[in-house]
Amino acid sequence: MMDWQAFWDPVRLSLQVALLSSLIVIILGTGAAWWMARHHFPGKIVLETLFMLPLVLPPTVVGFLLLMLLGRRSWVGQLIEWLWDAPIIFSWWAAVVATVVVAFPLVYQTMKNGFAAVDPDLEKAARSDGAGEWRVFRSITLPLTYSSLLTALVLGFARALGEFGATLMVAGNIPGKTQTVPTAIYVAVDAGNMPMAWAWTLAIVAMSFVMLLLTGRKAPEAERPRAGTEVSRESRG
Repeated sequence: MMDWQAFWDPVRLSLQVALLSSLIVIILGTGAAWWMARHHFPGKIVLETLFMLPLVLPPTVVGFLLLMLLGRRSWVGQLIEWLWDAPIIFSWWAAVVATVVVAFPLVYQTMKNGFAAVDPDLEKAARSDGAGEWRVFRSITLPLTYSSLLTALVLGFARALGEFGATLMVAGNIPGKTQTVPTAIYVAVDAGNMPMAWAWTLAIVAMSFVMLLLTGRKAPEAERPRAGTEVSRESRG
């Protein structure tokens, strides 16, 4: 008989981690991509390489580096423990940190390409009409990168939902506390519990499918120039 309590705990935690980390990474990735797309400075290529590094490193290497950075022997880990009166390692917050780090390159690169496709003349026109940088970003740049924003959100969520190696290194596999669906599947297969492994596999496929279905509708290409024209007119008012 299926143990539904054991089934739902990893599902709930995976959704909790993926939703929170995707929101965090979309903010960080969008902000970093916008700033990097608009500024040129010495060492920019080095910084961009650091941003993209988690994409090519093995997840266990990312997890090990995070373990050294956030562990109780590091000053960062000691500071976090002093502030929150608890270590971050082997908590579900560690899973959030790990998934943010591994999902960041995908979100950053997607949004960078989106910002590069925005016509700079629209932004210049808004600035010449007196709009500030935040107004230009909110009213012109973001609406014109709507498709990229949706794509980045889907990629960030999917990467966070499926993260295994880095999460296992820093959050562990504590049932009911830090066990996510990918780690639960691994343990179930290792123990020969194929019904539970299949149930969790179908659950993660269903969650990914629903996420893609809800965010798969992109803004029609014909509406994008019109949106830019409207917000540019709004900035004059």
